[in-house]
Parts: sequence; C-alpha cells; structure tokens
Amino acid sequence: MLQGPHGPFFGLLADALRSAGATVWRVGFNRGDEFFWRGRKNYVPYLGRAEDWPGVCSDMLATMRITDLVLYGDTRPIHAEAVRQARDRGIRVHVFEEGYLRPYWVTYERGGSNGHSRLMDTDVATMRVALARSRVDTPEVPALWGDLRQHVFYGALYHFFVMALNRRYQNFVPHRGVSVRQEFRLHLRRLLMMPIHRVERWISTRRVKNGGFPYHLVLLQLEHDASFRTHSPFASQTEFIELCLDGFAAGAPRHHHLVFKAHPLEDGRAPVRATVRAAARRLGVADRVHFLRGGKLASLLGAARSVVTVNSTAAQQALWRGLPLRAFGKAVYCKPEFVSDLPIDRFFASCDRPDMVAYSDYRQYLLETSQIPGGFYSSRGRRILLRQVVDMLLSELDPYDALAAGMASPRQPLRSSA
Repeated sequence: MLQGPHGPFFGLLADALRSAGATVWRVGFNRGDEFFWRGRKNYVPYLGRAEDWPGVCSDMLATMRITDLVLYGDTRPIHAEAVRQARDRGIRVHVFEEGYLRPYWVTYERGGSNGHSRLMDTDVATMRVALARSRVDTPEVPALWGDLRQHVFYGALYHFFVMALNRRYQNFVPHRGVSVRQEFRLHLRRLLMMPIHRVERWISTRRVKNGGFPYHLVLLQLEHDASFRTHSPFASQTEFIELCLDGFAAGAPRHHHLVFKAHPLEDGRAPVRATVRAAARRLGVADRVHFLRGGKLASLLGAARSVVTVNSTAAQQALWRGLPLRAFGKAVYCKPEFVSDLPIDRFFASCDRPDMVAYSDYRQYLLETSQIPGGFYSSRGRRILLRQVVDMLLSELDPYDALAAGMASPRQPLRSSA
C-alpha cells in the first residue's frame, strides 16, 4: 500500500486483508501516513528524496516479492512511478478514488482511474453486452454529498501531523502546489468557516432558485485536483471560467443567467470567486452571473437548463436528470451518446438532451462494476465499503471482467448505505 485517503480506511482495509491471509506492507511518506498506521506492523517509512524514489521502489517490489499494489489515485508522482514499475513487472494494481457516482459510492478499479480507466475505451455497446449477463435494480439518484465534514476533519488532522511532527521525513515534498503549512491552514480555515459559509450559501441559493430566470450551471472543480491537472486542457480555473463566460455572453439568450457552483471542498487557494466577478464585469453580464459556495447540487439541477464542467464527477447527476452536458476534459462519462461537443457559445444558445437510454445503461454498468457502496471518511461508510471491497481485491478478475464473465460481485441495496 502507498498513500490512501485521509483517515483510517487503509489501515482497516489492511486488517481485513490480513484476516483473509494476505501479508500487507505500507510505505509512508510523511507523519500523516504514519499516524493513521499507528500501532500496525509492516510500516516502511520512505525518508529519501523524491528523485531517489524510482530506484527504491524498484528494489522494494523485487526484494519484498510484491504481488499487488494498492493506492488512492494514480497521478501523484510517487504513485505514477510505482504504477509504471508494477505494470512492467506484471504486478496487479488496485486503484481507489472518490466515487464516479457520488456520494454513496467509491470507485475501485484496476490499472488506473479517471482518464486512465478502462472505461475511457469502453463504448456503450460493449457495456450492454456485459449487462445482458447480470442486472440489478438501479438505485435512486443521490442528492447529498455524503461525509463531507469527516472528509474535511481528516484532511485537517492529516496536514497538522505533517506540518507539526514531520521532522523524521525532512525530504517530503507535497504533490500539490502549496506547502504543508499552507495546506493545513486552508483545511483548518475551511473547517472553522463552515457555519458562515452555510448561511452565505443558503442566501445565494435562494436568490437563484427564487429569481424566476432560466439558468445554466457551471460545476467548478478544485484546481489542484488530479483530474483537473492531469486530464484537463486548462492550466488553471481562470482559463475555464473565462471560456464559459465568453461563450455565455456570446451565445446565451439575453434573459438567461449563469450560475457558477464551487466545489464543496474549495478552500480559497484559487481565486475562483474573484475571477468570476471580474470576467463577468468585463463582459457586461455581471447582473446575470451568480457564484455559489459548494452546497447541495440536487436542488440546483432541478431547475437548470444545462450543465458545463471540465470533467467533474458531479456531472453524472446532471446526466441522470437528463440535462444537456458540455465537458471539456477527459472523463469516464464522456460518451458521444450523452455529452455534447458543440462550441460553448452554440451550446448555451441551444443544446440537445442526452440519450437517456444509453446513459441509463452506462450508469447501470458502473453500479455493477467499479462503484462500491460506502465511503472513506465516516465510520458507517467504511463498514459498508469493507463488507464488499475486500473480496473484490482478492478476486482474480477485475470488476469489468467479472461482469463480462457473468461473475459480478453482489451489490447491497442503496438504502442500507444512505
């Protein structure tokens, strides 16, 4: 195991794998990794420099006779290098990610996730062939984010240990563009400001919902998120925001409005709100542009005309509701049957609804393969997740091959995890 989601999930997963007979090692790169492995055996601290990691990783994979590599996300440099070496050696790679169908699921795939997922090269016709072997009832569309408060808490705790007690790991360099101290302050500020932001968000949301105007919704992402950095054509959120506003000003009917919804974990490191306001004023549409701080997406989607994003997983909720969608980055849901490729000004002017039969089959395919009920951050979510995912890690077949062979893992009803 390399780095996992903030919190105790990887430690609990290791315990479950050991109880099944596996030997599990954890390589930690900072005090936060070590803290959540506290009291557990087989912890290997990596104290070297980043440039020395390829050689050390190669030695570990060989001398420790590693058969499986488990990690959270496959794009941070230490993970990308380990995945490359594992593939060269025929080592099975297990990748966890946030759910493609959030919030009541997490993603488990082999080989890669997001833009590196097998889903990128799997068309709807192939999915339908696999589904013919197995089909369960489709859960209702989720309307809530899930364990957001626990997510923020564990993020702040993790970065506190990295900031305050990391002397042993002097060579550690974060994979994001800010220092550990800045990361901790951002997480802590986000946690402390939650009550104030909740009131501000409620007021802004009511203004949009009670405005009586048609509106289009832009789903913003975290600029430092791996999906945005690795699988996006934009170097910054500013480029994406300005593209959306330019297209809106040029193509949207003059009585339509544009609503930018920030990511629920947006912490202020990128000036998205100021960027939206400045660009809207420059284009003379400030009175028709709104900015919302995170919050629940379902109520906004109910009245939206269309949705625009780079490659946010939240776009899946828009598709489930039959809303026209324009995405600019690589995403597992970017299939021609239900995602538009129109220029943005033409998209705002007039856009077609997605093929809902195709999307329903695609969503069903995900629910029977890579989307596992549960979560990383709440104790209940972890319990639900561990009941199923351990058997999937130990299986000889990856989730997609298992469904194609008619051997997909049984799924718990969504109500038991909501």
